[in-house]
Amino acid sequence: MADKKIRLGGMALANGVLVHGPTSWACAVRTSAGEIKVASGEKPHVAVSAEMPLLRGPARLLEAVLVLPRVRRALPEARFAFERRNVLAAMAAAGLAARAIRESARLSPAAQELVGGMISLAPALIALRGGELAAYHGAEHISIGTYEHDEPRAREHERCGTHLVGPLLVSAAVGNALAAKAPESVRPTARLAAAVGSVAAATEIFGWMSRHPDHPVARALAWPGYEFQHRFATAEPTPQQLEVAQAALDACLVLETA
Repeated sequence: MADKKIRLGGMALANGVLVHGPTSWACAVRTSAGEIKVASGEKPHVAVSAEMPLLRGPARLLEAVLVLPRVRRALPEARFAFERRNVLAAMAAAGLAARAIRESARLSPAAQELVGGMISLAPALIALRGGELAAYHGAEHISIGTYEHDEPRAREHERCGTHLVGPLLVSAAVGNALAAKAPESVRPTARLAAAVGSVAAATEIFGWMSRHPDHPVARALAWPGYEFQHRFATAEPTPQQLEVAQAALDACLVLETA
């Protein structure tokens, strides 16, 4: 009987790969001198049970975010995509543009949210163009997918966060359109609730897709994510980039199986 596979996630960096499992994380980068450096440690835990719908998804996302400061302390050479000046500028511009769209009287509330959500994707697209981020994203997928399936895999992965984009855009549009109808005095609270609710709904849809990959609806929902990965979010990695991704995966598995 084959060993049970540990469920892994990951994130591409500008110069490496971060891999995290249920309890541990590991990050590997290639320095400017060509050396591979690896750091690993315990993953932060948010006390939300996997049996709690609508809370489990945001909790797991928060755990992944809380790993990043630990990576920065343990591996100062790590370069996150959002640290680039052009990405920071795009984030600021997208925020202003999305706010202007949401205040426009020419569009319906639902249309405002959909257009604003699409504008918010601009920083990610800019981060992926230029540099090695897209190739390291492909290396992350290949290393994790090959481990999970015990055979060489392509650079697209069925659990990539790109599959959240469609459900998140729709759920955010619906939630914020409803929040816009709330009394002005409670509208900020309603928008915050809509933001949290949209993430919760999108992650539940994503989880259902992962559990039912052959369902026609799941395949339809997954198609935009696969296309986005193939065309924009990933690139074919070099052997050197795959070596970095494998180093991160191996270090994470050491802790997860200790």
